[in-house]
Amino acid sequence: MSNEHANLGSVFLKNLPADLEVANDAAQQRLLREYGAIFVARGGVIAPNKVVFKDEEDVCSFQSKLEISKHEIGEFSLELQSTAMKELVNAIDDANSSGLSINPRGADSARRNYNDTIELWKSRVEPALIHWVGKGRMTRAQADAIRAFPPYEQVPRVFSLEEEGIYFAKDLSKSIIYSVAPPGASQHLSLLAFDIAEFDDVRVREILAEHCWYQTVVSDLPHFTFLGVEKGNLRELGLKQITNSDREFWVPDM
Repeated sequence: MSNEHANLGSVFLKNLPADLEVANDAAQQRLLREYGAIFVARGGVIAPNKVVFKDEEDVCSFQSKLEISKHEIGEFSLELQSTAMKELVNAIDDANSSGLSINPRGADSARRNYNDTIELWKSRVEPALIHWVGKGRMTRAQADAIRAFPPYEQVPRVFSLEEEGIYFAKDLSKSIIYSVAPPGASQHLSLLAFDIAEFDDVRVREILAEHCWYQTVVSDLPHFTFLGVEKGNLRELGLKQITNSDREFWVPDM
């Protein structure tokens, strides 16, 4: 791990993977704060080794090292890292025993590939560019310049525009990260994330936590992350608990 990590919280720093690649630029530091809980995942899973995967080759290289399990959940055949899947299935069984259900929100609720994240990103960026050009906040030339960059290089530029109030979320009123993860930054690429239909049910959230599945992305309520550690030990990894929308989230203490 390089000295570029020196500005991070010392406990969180200590628990990051030794081979984690994170640039010292504002965009990647922000992504580490927003999505960083996954990098201290334990319990027999492999945490991602990059804050942002640059392309499909990068993602495939990482995913090829994982032990992956496929399971039929609801109407979909979904894939996760094996330990994460085992605990998710156990949580589903516990929920069913209590008269509850845990179902995926859709076919992309678990494993995703890099191209999936690009399409989601484009579905926010392109309408926003059209909107802001129409409002006179950007010129067509500026919008075309952003389109010309590969998605990996669009991210810091979009973040920079948002600092000027030119937002890219679906409703155009807030940051794009409240709408979609940037390409290569999604926790779904690491097969340690699952989007749950019953995310509003506190009892479901409690059962998932008992199986080491937690909410870690404040901007994404249906999204749960497998951390492989009991709740009482999460602070030892450099995570802190915050409350938002009457829910508990575990995020990097940075």
